[in-house]
Amino acid sequence: MSEVKKIATRESYGNALVELAGQDDRIVVLDADLAAATKTSTFKKAYPKRFIDCGIAEGNMMGVAAGLACAGKIPFASSFAMFAAGRAFEQVRNSIGYPRLNVKIGATHAGISVGEDGATHQCNEDIALMRTIPGMTIINPADDVEARAAVKAAYAHNGPVYMRFGRLAVPVINDSPNYSFELGKGITLKDGKDLTIIATGLCVSYALEAARRLARDGINARVINIHTIKPLDEELIIRAAKETGKIVTVEEHSVIGGLGSAVCECLSEHCPCRTLRIGVNDVFGESGPAVKLLAKYGLDENGIYTKVKAFL
Repeated sequence: MSEVKKIATRESYGNALVELAGQDDRIVVLDADLAAATKTSTFKKAYPKRFIDCGIAEGNMMGVAAGLACAGKIPFASSFAMFAAGRAFEQVRNSIGYPRLNVKIGATHAGISVGEDGATHQCNEDIALMRTIPGMTIINPADDVEARAAVKAAYAHNGPVYMRFGRLAVPVINDSPNYSFELGKGITLKDGKDLTIIATGLCVSYALEAARRLARDGINARVINIHTIKPLDEELIIRAAKETGKIVTVEEHSVIGGLGSAVCECLSEHCPCRTLRIGVNDVFGESGPAVKLLAKYGLDENGIYTKVKAFL
């Protein structure tokens, strides 16, 4: 995988905003004094009069975004996931979610791959928080191609959207000519009959590599990329459960409330089957190099491979 092009999805976020802004002057970008890290600095340079730095005041930023949406603008409010979803949860819920305003939240630096910033900044709970807000759409793209498509889909969607982006550069896996992004629709990346691995975000590329290793052991694993966690592609998940009989979910997020929970809720109601959730197991993260942390928490190729083998 060292030869594969790698780009951080936060970079994709900043680039997609600039591209969209040239098409619609209603787009306004807000940041909480983190533009260099969230990559909204790219937008700030191109459209300085449509960029608002709200300072280290994320709750206030969400309120400003809500006001701009009421005035007919399309605001993209940007910060680290810990602050966008965690610190500003009340404002997102009451000022954006409750009135169903057309605000897009760009949450970067999600999960343990934030690395050396440590547990206080490694948000493994944001998907769970956002899932509880009625009407909130949640997107967790796997690579640069998907992240750009996600921003464009969020822009086209009328209503609140939470987008999750990472700090770590990840392999580009969706660069095929026939790639298509649709909100609420998962993508089968590899067919298989022995079990299905359902992954999201940066774990998708690791899941594909783990599936290739499993194939060498005679295990034919299907791999599904769920980029939209809410609304969930229940039809695709139920079909996979019926056809393969076993489901494994993989996410750089707590196993509580994220993709694994959403999939289990779906299956318990429509097609109960053996299920394994791979993620952060009810613990906080820690400071360290991102790649080593992913390995320690069992979220890389080897971790997924080992856990699936044990599960089978």
